[in-house]
Amino acid sequence: MTKLKAISRPLAILATIMFATSVLAASSTEKLNSEADEALQAFQKDVNGADVFLKQAAGYLVFPRVIKVGIGIGGESGKGVLRVGGTTVDYYRTSSGSIGFQLGAQAKSIVIAFMTPESLEKFRKSEGWQVGIDGSVALVDVGAGKSIDSNNIKDPVVGFIFGSKGLMYNLTLEGTKFSKLDMSE
Repeated sequence: MTKLKAISRPLAILATIMFATSVLAASSTEKLNSEADEALQAFQKDVNGADVFLKQAAGYLVFPRVIKVGIGIGGESGKGVLRVGGTTVDYYRTSSGSIGFQLGAQAKSIVIAFMTPESLEKFRKSEGWQVGIDGSVALVDVGAGKSIDSNNIKDPVVGFIFGSKGLMYNLTLEGTKFSKLDMSE
């Protein structure tokens, strides 16, 4: 019973933090699109070739701010947009959880590019797309001042994590789930 209490307290704290974060991060479509534009500008400024790469993509997800919080048990969540031809066509939530030694919080931005029409269509037809189960995402390590060579990237789905601020830097999307949002409310 003591072990259960030891696990349930961090879970309760994490649930409270995640709920508060999601309430505070509730965004209108205009605000979310504006934040996505800012994230894309930062991505294009920091990574040479990003604009050409995005133009070659069949579509791309932009999560301007994904928050990760962990106290033994961690969770992360954020809202984003799916753009096709540079126009927002849908809204999505990203979420994932983890167990292990972790303490702190982190904010980061994520761009996931669907390089083929088939990979984009498979994503859009899914009820909830999970990295590692429904498809894989090749993470490209690009720091400030680096370049994307779109001729060398042959993966159908490519992800970029950038602008990380906080204590829990983690370059993985494994187990991350993407769910379509109804933003008409």
